[in-house]
Amino acid sequence: MARGTHVWYNGKILPTEEAKISLFTHALHYGMGAFEGIRAYKQKKGGGAIFRLVEHLDRLYDSAKILGLHIPYSMDDLVKASLDTCKSNKFEECYVRPIIFIGDGPTGVYPGPTPPVDVAILNWEWGKYLGDKGAAEGARMMVSTYIRPHPNSVMTKGKITGQYVTGVLAKSEAKRLGYEEALMLDPEGFLTEGTGENLFIIKDKVIKTTPLTSILAGITRASIIEYLKHKGYTVQEQRFTRDELWCADEIFLTGTAAEITPVVEVDNRPIGRGPGAGKVGSISSQLQREYDALVRGENVPDFARKWFTPIV
Repeated sequence: MARGTHVWYNGKILPTEEAKISLFTHALHYGMGAFEGIRAYKQKKGGGAIFRLVEHLDRLYDSAKILGLHIPYSMDDLVKASLDTCKSNKFEECYVRPIIFIGDGPTGVYPGPTPPVDVAILNWEWGKYLGDKGAAEGARMMVSTYIRPHPNSVMTKGKITGQYVTGVLAKSEAKRLGYEEALMLDPEGFLTEGTGENLFIIKDKVIKTTPLTSILAGITRASIIEYLKHKGYTVQEQRFTRDELWCADEIFLTGTAAEITPVVEVDNRPIGRGPGAGKVGSISSQLQREYDALVRGENVPDFARKWFTPIV
């Protein structure tokens, strides 16, 4: 996982080792920050392009509004900064991580009415989030003992740094028990999402995904829903239970890091029936192949051409 040699920090491109923060940084103590995960892909026709950059930055501004923070840069500033960071690191394909956080200021819980907000953009090379084997052969998952907090406890529309503690605990639990990933229930016992991915199930060729009431509004999730509808599939946004998950014909995850990752087992129950049980399903496999091609500029539907920001 090669890291970029340069970062963008508070308006300047700096060598990575020179971008430092104070130990009195408020966000380090209280988790008041927000971030985005974005991917740039090498394109079939040459060069690189960042996938759905503007949509991700829109969500970053929404996260800042939820936290009551002001990002001291415009959208155009952050678009240019994201591209400049990729170019400085000579990356055509990489992960792009914008992050905002309350900097060095008041050290109590209350950061004051106008706290200082630092902004940084980092790059690194990142392969398949759940590993090459998980992407190719499907992931093994468990329903976590950790519950996704109530929407009035965490703000579900924000990609907020401190809120990821529950996900870290759930993921660590799953890994200790031999699984690749964890799925979390909401306080009422319905499925929500993974620790860093949105969740889809397929039953009798009908595709369901959890509604936005209790999950992060994933950019990849939205892209896949639009693409599936373009391909003629029915996509329903409905709550569903653990036993409905177990009885699905296919399951797959979506996310910038995870891209399209099939799931072949949940709670030691193979997904699917008959000879194909516990193996990657045909719809998930096809969708994975088509998405991998699309993000690299191959067979892009007309509606998706606006999703690419070239690194030039």
